[in-house]
Amino acid sequence: MSTHFRRAGAALFAAALTAASLVACSSEQAPQGGGDGGGESAAASDTIVLGFSQVGAESGWRAANTKSIQDTLTQENGFDLKFSDAQQKQENQIQAIRSYIQQQVDVIAFSPVVETGWDAVLEEAKAAGIPVILTDRAVDSEDESLYESFIGSDFVLEGEMAGEWAKEQYDGEGYKVVELQGTTGAAPAIDRKAGFESAIEGSDLEIIDSQTGNFTRTEGKQVMEGFLQKHDDIDLVFAHNDDMGLGAIEAIEAAGKVPGKDIKIITIDAVKDGMQALADGKINYIVECNPLLGPDLADIAKKVVAGEEVQKRIVVKDEAFDQEAAKAALPDRQY
Repeated sequence: MSTHFRRAGAALFAAALTAASLVACSSEQAPQGGGDGGGESAAASDTIVLGFSQVGAESGWRAANTKSIQDTLTQENGFDLKFSDAQQKQENQIQAIRSYIQQQVDVIAFSPVVETGWDAVLEEAKAAGIPVILTDRAVDSEDESLYESFIGSDFVLEGEMAGEWAKEQYDGEGYKVVELQGTTGAAPAIDRKAGFESAIEGSDLEIIDSQTGNFTRTEGKQVMEGFLQKHDDIDLVFAHNDDMGLGAIEAIEAAGKVPGKDIKIITIDAVKDGMQALADGKINYIVECNPLLGPDLADIAKKVVAGEEVQKRIVVKDEAFDQEAAKAALPDRQY
């Protein structure tokens, strides 16, 4: 993803920071496991103390992602997990990361709320000798030494897959498209938009409106209600995730229209609720974004602590589903 790995230079770790300024955000949960992890090295204890800062709990995808991490990074698997929920606020994540630095954890991992503004705190982690792993979302920085590895999907490709299917199905019909964007400044929102626009270039599909729904079902519904009041010629909704697409379905039905027929819907994620809507014909196409990153994170964390070289970028393979494929996949779906 071309936007992910550009960083400006940043300040060095401020040694004078006090413990009082490094408290975790109020939503930090208890460690997933029995150890205190308060500075005992992984080499001495054979347990890796890993501090993880999650974006929040804004969607079914995020819930599945959190479960994968918590179910994998257990005491039985050699981890003492310290987990915090940033509630979709960058300042909460920065505060949590500084808390992990103060606690001298072995590894810090996080899924960034937005792409920019991380250099200073990552410089602090680097100065403290604590490796950082990015999951799901990358950061925008030129200094790739500030993190060991990024694990996640190719969001540009996801947008391209959605756009290519829309172009294949509807080019030549003059479709008017509205777009439900993810959180402003977030990597998946930026890249899925770019990928979709690139894929439909040269077709007669036209994006007539685009607005953020913050990856939530509630805001997806609200924004779609606004689109329906503003435009009477909407043919297709492109939602950056399933939850916003599901919110759009509610708005479309409330307006007396039939989702999947009167207004076509394409989404990204492929969580169970979205897949069920696809199987029911209310969504027309879904591009997957695999949330089960726990095993990859555990593997990379162990290698980093052991001093082994790791891949700078680990791309998770994503599939795509039409109605029949969704029906076939649902019985064994893990998320």
